[in-house]
Amino acid sequence: SRVGRCIDNAPIESFWGTLKVEMYYLREFQAYSELTSAIETYISFYNHDRFQKRLNGLSPVEYRAQAA
Repeated sequence: SRVGRCIDNAPIESFWGTLKVEMYYLREFQAYSELTSAIETYISFYNHDRFQKRLNGLSPVEYRAQAA
């Protein structure tokens, strides 16, 4: 990739945008540890439990297991 190519960051920027909309903006956190715990829980949910239409209604982990 080249310097200044923002397309390289698109997947992670999309993830953080989704995380903020679905989890962060809906709550107030009193401590940093509470925030980090919520982020870890959300990442687990995002990978294991969140069904996605573009993956034929499967979670990312289920989709990868099915493909293997």
